[in-house]
Amino acid sequence: MRRQESSENYLEQILILSKKQINVRSIDIVNSMNFSKPSVSIAMKNLKQNDCINISDKGFITLTEKGYEIANKVYERHCLLTKTLIKLGVPEEIAAEDACRLEHDLSEESFNAIKNYIDKIK
Repeated sequence: MRRQESSENYLEQILILSKKQINVRSIDIVNSMNFSKPSVSIAMKNLKQNDCINISDKGFITLTEKGYEIANKVYERHCLLTKTLIKLGVPEEIAAEDACRLEHDLSEESFNAIKNYIDKIK
């Protein structure tokens, strides 16, 4: 997994968790992503250094404006691609896994073209 892809996955997961619960902590990310505590700790340190997250004194993690923009973009791609693949007949679990890979590598132009096409056929 590339570094950018990994960071995007963490930011997306923080966004998803923040929609489900009031406070997000590193342990929530560990549990939801099935990663080790040290891996998540290192990732959170890097995301904080890159001004993508804030970590409160109590250990609560929030997205900065920069982090939110990245997470929201990745999450939008993930949702649209997953729904599209499911509509094409791909089983839900496989569609979600494939969308997770595609969301990072698809160019902005290709994603927008897919999004516009789907909007037209609705």
